[in-house]
Amino acid sequence: MSGEPGQTSVAPPPEEVEPGSGVRIMVEYCEPCGFEATYLELASAVKEQYPGIEIESRLGGTGAFEIEINGQLVFSKLENGGFPYEKDLIEAIRRASKGEPLEKITNSRPPCVIL
Repeated sequence: MSGEPGQTSVAPPPEEVEPGSGVRIMVEYCEPCGFEATYLELASAVKEQYPGIEIESRLGGTGAFEIEINGQLVFSKLENGGFPYEKDLIEAIRRASKGEPLEKITNSRPPCVIL
C-alpha cells in the first residue's frame, strides 16, 4: 500500500440513479391537429416526476397521439379516442422503471370539450 501510515482512501459514494433512468418514452402526435401542446404538457409532468427519463417525440398521422415505453405501445388515441391521464402514464413509467410488465392504458380523457 502506498501513502503515509494511517491514511486511507475513501471511494466516492456511488452516484444515485435518477428516477426513470433507463426508461425511454416515444410520443407520436399529429401536429396539424394541435396535439403538440398536449405532448409538451405531458412531457413536462413526466420530467417533473422522473428527471432521468428519456422522452422524445415524432410527428404522426392524422389524429395520432401514441405513446411507447421502451418500444412497447402503451397508449393509442387512435384506439381510445382521447388522451391519457397523467397519473396512468406515471404509473406505467413506474412499472417500467422497476422492470414490471406493462399493460396498455385504456382509460382516456376526452380530446376536447364543446360548450
